[in-house]
Amino acid sequence: MRISVSADWDKGVARQLTEELERRGHEVIPHGVLKPGDKDDWAFCSEAAARDVVQGRADQAIVCCWTGTGASIAANKVPGVRAALCTDAYTAGGARRWNDANVLALSLRLTSSSVLGEILDAWFETAPSEDPVDLENIQQVERIGRA
Repeated sequence: MRISVSADWDKGVARQLTEELERRGHEVIPHGVLKPGDKDDWAFCSEAAARDVVQGRADQAIVCCWTGTGASIAANKVPGVRAALCTDAYTAGGARRWNDANVLALSLRLTSSSVLGEILDAWFETAPSEDPVDLENIQQVERIGRA
């Protein structure tokens, strides 16, 4: 799977994230501090990663900033993106299952190495729900984004 990854700061799990994704067999498309010469401010690099998803250059994206909040807000401004800020595995699994999230947002401050592995496990092992109620909610989110 091609995963677009952005980080605005070379702290916390930023580098470990790309290494872990590659270890799991994913192709990483880097942005921000992960790509020399790239603009590394959170709004810019998160947007770039999110656009990779909606334009088909990546299957999913993971966006990171110190709290994860700015990265998730910026990514969610890109039409077609459903970014979820996840600080634990349960939330990551739920974001995939109930929200069909296509962008994972992480806090560089809060995400430890062990929690990173748990979040990635849940994210990649969970498929979107096929329940009609969940699908209706996802369609409603898409309609809200077009309004």
